[in-house]
Amino acid sequence: MPVQELIPLRDLQSCCAPLTRAPLSVENAASLASSLKAIADPARLRILSMIAAHADGEACVCDLTEPLGLSQPTVSHHLRVLVDAGFLEREKRGTWAFFRVADGALESLTGILGR
Repeated sequence: MPVQELIPLRDLQSCCAPLTRAPLSVENAASLASSLKAIADPARLRILSMIAAHADGEACVCDLTEPLGLSQPTVSHHLRVLVDAGFLEREKRGTWAFFRVADGALESLTGILGR
């Protein structure tokens, strides 16, 4: 499956008015749809929620596999999709990678969708 280049949510918000104010361009609509597809998965929504609610606001794969009931490679795949879509940031520390919700990612999403 080819990897589609996503415009980070932060960039979409800076270039696009909320959906209720102006129509999206074809390119921005395709990028936003891809970002929405990234979170349109129950496991990924749970991962976002679990990381955001985690004590330090960050977690590694080892913190997520058991509560999700998924294997480490599956959780890693979901984390990579969320990072690529701009919802999570990844920081490598030694042999571990820690993930946190990207600054402004959720606010950008709600800003684009409008109220």
